[in-house]
Amino acid sequence: MLIARSTFDQLEASFVSDEAGFRVGTVEVRLDPLEFVRSAHSYASPAVYFGRPGEAEIGAIGSAWEAQVSSGEGRLARLTEQIPNAADARFVLGYSFSQDGPSGEEWSNYGPARLVLPQAAVVRDGGSTKLIVATRAGDEQAVLAILRRLKRPGFTTRRHAADRSIESTPPPGDWMQAVEETVAAIDGGAFEKVVLARSVIVTSDVASDPFDLAGRLRSGYPGCFTYAWESGEDAFVGASPELLAEVRGDGVLSEPLAGTTARGEGDDHDRLLGEQLMASTKNRHEHRLVIEDISKRLAPLTSEIAVPTTPTLRRMANVQHLSTSIRGTLLPGRGLLNVVEAMHPTPAGGGSPTSDAVAMIEKMEQIDRGWYSGGIGWTTAGGDGQVAVALRCALLRGAQARLFAGAGIVSGSIPQLELDETRLKFGPMLSLLTEA
Repeated sequence: MLIARSTFDQLEASFVSDEAGFRVGTVEVRLDPLEFVRSAHSYASPAVYFGRPGEAEIGAIGSAWEAQVSSGEGRLARLTEQIPNAADARFVLGYSFSQDGPSGEEWSNYGPARLVLPQAAVVRDGGSTKLIVATRAGDEQAVLAILRRLKRPGFTTRRHAADRSIESTPPPGDWMQAVEETVAAIDGGAFEKVVLARSVIVTSDVASDPFDLAGRLRSGYPGCFTYAWESGEDAFVGASPELLAEVRGDGVLSEPLAGTTARGEGDDHDRLLGEQLMASTKNRHEHRLVIEDISKRLAPLTSEIAVPTTPTLRRMANVQHLSTSIRGTLLPGRGLLNVVEAMHPTPAGGGSPTSDAVAMIEKMEQIDRGWYSGGIGWTTAGGDGQVAVALRCALLRGAQARLFAGAGIVSGSIPQLELDETRLKFGPMLSLLTEA
């Protein structure tokens, strides 16, 4: 049994009705949010995990309430208008790169934006872990019945594929040609930066479990935000190094990344690569475009904002990035969804100027990004929350995984080096999916 019987007594006694018409019960537990979802995801949809070790983590199943907005400008602001004031509850959030939403059939279970109040969620934050159950009046026992059936997940023996194929979309040569054409447009003054993405499709005879992948990503890349959103037969899984926005009270934090190199072989080589990245005119220019854009977008929402003059070096397990922590104080009445609406897409995921770069992406890319380089995270009705840029990811359907990665193209970009950068970014997920 995953949850002790005494916990259910406390939970049932804690239920309160709120003004939004929900019954919400909350109890302290000793559960891993990811382990909870691994146990429960077969009972309710969607099933979602999001978090970074040592910070907030949420594992959630089911939908007590959900808003899905149609495509178009202001989609996240429209979610803000709909969100019910469910006491103590946390909502999970995901949205696509394009404001018009995904167009490919492979993304049919996702949409332009989804905001879900889970029926049951384990939330680890601020030194405590809570089980939160939210239902409409009269539905409490049905959700509790599911929770009573949960068992602690045992060790899973992974089946390794006997056969697999890997296909690049578009082919590497075609993608490098697109990079070359984009650099020419940039040098001609059309843009300052355009992020071009590509995809790798891995097909095998073994379907991957999304929450098993999430567990291995969380262990292998603890500095990243690990996420898995299972909807129907599909799952969107990844480990993103980039925090788009975090809101706590009136404080807002963004940690954009732009400028990438590999990790070195040994400390001296690693340090040399990091120093070369910090000294790179091309990468510092790319990073500056992102920082200036985000600062400009946050300014109307804040009473003050602090932007360091020099980036820091952020070392992940397989890559190094230039990073800057931007902090501000929000004006009254602003929350996470207001911030995300204003910031997305940043030049780190789209380009600069934004509208022109996005138009170039639509012209040059041969893939449907879907939720890749969109956002994923959580929020409260009061406006606190976290959203990470949905990077280093794969869309799973059966035994097929569709991986995504991109590179920021600026003046001076060399197509082969940009292709190598995308290969670095494919690395974490591709290595898990192609283990012998």
